[in-house]
Amino acid sequence: MVVDGGSGRTCEWDGRWNHVKKFLERSGPFTHPDFEPSTNSLQFLLETCKILVIGAGGLGCELLKDLALSGFRDIHVVDMDTIDISNLNRQFLFRRKDVGRPKADVAADFINSRIPGCCVVPHFKKIQDLDESFYRQFHLIVCGLDSIVARRWMNGMLLSLLVYEDGVLDPNSIIPLIDGGTEGFKGNARVILPGMTACIDCTLELYPPQVNFPMCTIASMPRLPEHCVEYVRMLLWPKETPFGDGVVLDGDDPKHIQWVYQRSLERAAEFNITGVTYRLTQGVVKRIIPAVASTNAVIAAACATEAFKIASRCLHTAQ
Repeated sequence: MVVDGGSGRTCEWDGRWNHVKKFLERSGPFTHPDFEPSTNSLQFLLETCKILVIGAGGLGCELLKDLALSGFRDIHVVDMDTIDISNLNRQFLFRRKDVGRPKADVAADFINSRIPGCCVVPHFKKIQDLDESFYRQFHLIVCGLDSIVARRWMNGMLLSLLVYEDGVLDPNSIIPLIDGGTEGFKGNARVILPGMTACIDCTLELYPPQVNFPMCTIASMPRLPEHCVEYVRMLLWPKETPFGDGVVLDGDDPKHIQWVYQRSLERAAEFNITGVTYRLTQGVVKRIIPAVASTNAVIAAACATEAFKIASRCLHTAQ
């Protein structure tokens, strides 16, 4: 039995890692050719491996939980958002009292308090605010992002860290990227080895295109409640400047959303269109895709499994 000196809590007990040892201390038909059953693999996970999770939203919450329970203890999480009340139905690390606080901070506090021995370090900032030296310290990076732009930036960062000697890639400079994403009942999880396998930019066609409505439909022939919201967002907001010249529509500002919502209702009534709600308005303005908690759980489990396989080399990774 081992006691965490900082908290005074027991962080190890007999049998705690039996489920992990079954993979690491014996061979099997699907093990990696370089894998050697050993107790050292578990010690690498518990004491050495450093992993970065990008995003602490619906997918990120599941990722942090799965990784911490799989033996990863040195985890960092980056997220630039604060908690909104609409997050609480699926982002289970948060509570009503946490609304308004940074997601990264709250998620880290929750995991650290519930999983003995785990140390999650939060970073409440954009991924672009962190430099090469920050990213270079990690063995693995797992993305739970909902932005193609952010994915491409992260992809570019890892490519910039690659080292070539006489034109030959140094494998020690490769930081594997595990990319997870969900959209409603759909989801994906894949492993990218920068410099070796197809990267984000190589496979942009795999990501679903953003839904855009023709301007002629929005302006002249609206048929859907979304058309009404888009009309207000794209045409009325810049024309009427309700909160002053140069003020950009902020999807997280309730006053802005309320204004767009009321004007969207007026537009909908003019064309006998029903279905405009405050939630729909915010969803259209922020490009929110309805999330399904079970999809997040399945995709996070797949990503955590790939992270475990890469860190331990106990199985072949999916690429």
